[in-house]
Amino acid sequence: MSLATVGIAPLAKAGEQAPVLLTVEEAARCLCVGRTTCYALIRAGELESLTIGGLRRVPADAPAAYLARRRAEPRAA
Repeated sequence: MSLATVGIAPLAKAGEQAPVLLTVEEAARCLCVGRTTCYALIRAGELESLTIGGLRRVPADAPAAYLARRRAEPRAA
């Protein structure tokens, strides 16, 4: 699943290689949410992330996977 598949704007410009890991701020921008909300999603285990040294990073495909899971959830009427 790619960022384009779920309608998320890519972070790389044309001709540049797409990033493998995103900062929390970049992931928040992809999801159109604030940084605090993004950290809350990470804490809740809803958005995949990892720590490298002292840095929190989000795999580039994690925002798209999160949205796909949310879209697949049954909707309460």
